[in-house]
Amino acid sequence: MTRYPRFPAGDSEAGRALTAIDWSTTTLGPMQAWPAALKIHLNLILNSPESMYLLWGPDLLFFHNDAYAPILGPRLNQAMGARVDELWSDVWSQVKPYAEDALRGIPYECEDLPLTMARYGETEHTWWSFTFSPLIDENNEVVGLLCVTNETTRRVLDQRALKASEQSRLDLIADLERKVIERAHQRGLTWQVSPDLLSVMTSQGHFETTNPAWRQTLGWSEDELSGFTFIDLLHPDDVARSQVALNTLSSNHPVLNLEIRYRHKDGRYRWLSWVAVPESGKLYCSARDITTEKQQAQALRTAEEALRQSHKMDAVGQLTGGLAHDFNNLLMGVSGNLELLKHRVAKGRTEHLDRYIDAALEGSRRAAALTHRLLAFSRRQTLDPKLTDVDHLVDGMAELIRRTVGPSIAMDVLATQGLWSTLVDPPQLENALLNLCLNARDAMPDGGQLLIETSNRHLDADEARALDLPAGDYVALCVSDNGSGMTDEVLKRAFDPFFTTKPIGMGTGLGLSMIYGFARQSGGGVHIDSTPGRGTRVCIYVPACNESAPIANDPPDHRELPDRTAGGETVLVVDDEPAVRALVAEALTDQGYRVLEADRGAVALDILRTRQTIDLLVSDVGLPGGMNGRQLADAARSLRPGLKVLFVTGYAENAALGNGQLEPGMHVLTKPFSIPSLSERVKGLLEE
Repeated sequence: MTRYPRFPAGDSEAGRALTAIDWSTTTLGPMQAWPAALKIHLNLILNSPESMYLLWGPDLLFFHNDAYAPILGPRLNQAMGARVDELWSDVWSQVKPYAEDALRGIPYECEDLPLTMARYGETEHTWWSFTFSPLIDENNEVVGLLCVTNETTRRVLDQRALKASEQSRLDLIADLERKVIERAHQRGLTWQVSPDLLSVMTSQGHFETTNPAWRQTLGWSEDELSGFTFIDLLHPDDVARSQVALNTLSSNHPVLNLEIRYRHKDGRYRWLSWVAVPESGKLYCSARDITTEKQQAQALRTAEEALRQSHKMDAVGQLTGGLAHDFNNLLMGVSGNLELLKHRVAKGRTEHLDRYIDAALEGSRRAAALTHRLLAFSRRQTLDPKLTDVDHLVDGMAELIRRTVGPSIAMDVLATQGLWSTLVDPPQLENALLNLCLNARDAMPDGGQLLIETSNRHLDADEARALDLPAGDYVALCVSDNGSGMTDEVLKRAFDPFFTTKPIGMGTGLGLSMIYGFARQSGGGVHIDSTPGRGTRVCIYVPACNESAPIANDPPDHRELPDRTAGGETVLVVDDEPAVRALVAEALTDQGYRVLEADRGAVALDILRTRQTIDLLVSDVGLPGGMNGRQLADAARSLRPGLKVLFVTGYAENAALGNGQLEPGMHVLTKPFSIPSLSERVKGLLEE
């Protein structure tokens, strides 16, 4: 006798819901009268952990277990015992064919069946796994069906996403392969059509592969080049530089812009600019034919040189014209007064002769000043550089400048605390400052504002390039005015010798050119900023010096011969110009010195080798015979250590004078000099 489980079985939500319904009002009738098969199957699904539901009878009444409850969502409360076509009205039409097959005794099973449903009021696309099994009663008749189901939506979507990702990956790979093929094709085309000479070499510089541009540019085929090394086709003068480049490549460093000459098949040479990169034991090279560019650059340099020469000749013409004009006037004053002097003396008329003498001397002094300006412009003046505090120098000049520019011009001086020292000739810098202030005064005839300022300037590479100076530290001395300013045309010619915009007789045109030459000779430069109608600013840049600058006191300028006489010291005078040598000798003899004379260095050395006492050597710097004045002085000091030396020179022979850096006991006197200046300098040297 078959025993059935207690009904309803288990303590489950579905079981409690089943017993809570009043079944007497349904087509099934009271639960006690339910068929045994229905009770058995209900017990099976209620106790199963699988998600199941049961459809019973002609109306296909719906029964489910707890595992199925989450699937019902909001339908849960009215699900138990409901007609399936009403409960799942949105889905039933999609699964009804499979359910009908099961009711006819044909089981159905599927995986990932797509269903469109509205579980929560919104349409969803879902996927499910189903098994529909027919339910057989004790009479072996199909009375319902059992459905075991699980939602596979997440897995399907994940698989689809994975498949889409995989497809994207495959598409990407295919796209990359296509691009690689395209780029390889493009590289091949580039290799074939590039005008640059492309090649691959071994690490030893043997050609492995070359592109057609080699034949087009140098005439060599790929087969011919395979028998050469990189060195074989070089111009002999370029082998050393190329070997350095190969050594760089062997150190695994690239070589860029190596410009060398390479031999054409016809024996001529072409200029090539090379780029080579080492990689995996190979050298990947590209060379560009720059022969035409080189020729054009040379043609440009030739044209520029011709233009510079033309400008130089224009400047020389202007210089010589201005020089001839000024010197003829000065010589006229000198020669004319000397002729009058001679004429008066010849007639015995000796009264008032000093006016002719003074006029001739004044003309000679003005000629010396003009020569000085020309030497400053050409950077050949003799400089006596000293450590200088520019602020102290400006302060000492301020009162003189105020009186010179007049009361209608308001002058301000802006000093710099902690201003760097500079190695410069103080009187020349004073002269340059005074010239700039006078130019500023002339640019403000109705009055204005004049500003003198100093500053420390560190010039980086770009700033220095703009000022045509080496990068580094400089002291700037600037003079600014708010006067008439300069046009661009005037500004371009501001440093030209004898160029002036002032009326005739108001300026020589040598002021700015002298300042420019002095600044360049001192290792610096000059820069002008000017705007018409708004004023001008001129800055002198001189290199800074790290040493502390003492206050330089200039010796007084003696205009009269000293009354004191010498103590019989011996002076050796060396000059190849007889008139100058005789003048110096006579002037020193008149002062009580014993004078020896020589016209060249070799003769002077013979005298120095004797036992005669010699206290001072006075020598011209430029001497004939292969020995200049500085070499003579060095040789003289080797024979007579500590010998005092006075150099006299008409211009700065920097190589001979050591660029102004003289040893102790050596001094320079610039021609033309006055007899009192010579006497005072000789006396000062001998008394040191």
